[in-house]
Amino acid sequence: MLGHKGKLAMALGALLASGPLFAHSHGHQMTEAEQKAANGVFEDKDVQDRKLSDWDGVWQSVYPYLLDGSLDPVFKKKAEKDKSTSFGKVKAYYRTGYATDVDTIGIENNVMEFHKGSAVSRCHYDYSGFKILTYASGKKGVRYLFECKDAGSTAPKFVQFSDHTIAPKASSHFHIFMGNTSHEALLKEMDNWPTYYPNEMYKEQVVDEMLHH
Repeated sequence: MLGHKGKLAMALGALLASGPLFAHSHGHQMTEAEQKAANGVFEDKDVQDRKLSDWDGVWQSVYPYLLDGSLDPVFKKKAEKDKSTSFGKVKAYYRTGYATDVDTIGIENNVMEFHKGSAVSRCHYDYSGFKILTYASGKKGVRYLFECKDAGSTAPKFVQFSDHTIAPKASSHFHIFMGNTSHEALLKEMDNWPTYYPNEMYKEQVVDEMLHH
C-alpha cells in the first residue's frame, strides 16, 4: 500500500506540474433538465448514485483568488443583480464560503489527496450514498457522501460533494464539505463550502467562468 501511495503522490505531483494532461471533459453543455437541476429544481426520483471518478482530476481552491481581489468583478455582478445586498456583504458571504487551507485536491482510483502547502494527506474513500437537501429558499441540492475508513490516515474521515449535478457526469467544479465527526454533522454545514476548479484553468479562466455561470 505504501508503494501505491507513493506512486499516486508522484503521479499527482506530475499532474500538478502539467495540468493540461488532466483536461478531461469538464463540459458545460447542459440539457434543460440538467440546467433546472443546477438551479435547484428537480424531482427526488431523478437523483442517481455517482462514483468518485466523476470528480477525478487535480483541482485548485478558488479561495486565493478571493483574497487577492481577482473575484471582485464576480461579487460586484452578484450585488448588482440583487438590490437587497451590497458588494461588501456578497464578498463577506463568499469569504466564509470559500475559506480553506486545502490548496489542491487530487482524485484518482477512489483515492483523494489533500495538499496544504507542502503537507499532503490521502485516503481511499468508499461511497456512502447521497442526501437531498431542501434549503430555506425552497430550492434543493444533492450532496454525494464518501468516507475514509483508514484509521491511520490524516485525511478527512467524511467528505461530501455538491456540484449542482444529480446524475453521473464529470464535474466541472465543485463545493466540498470535509470533517471528522459524522456525515450527519457535516450535512448541517451551510456556511463553509470550499470550492474547486480544474487545476489546468488559469485565474482569468476561473473568473470568466464564474461571471458567466
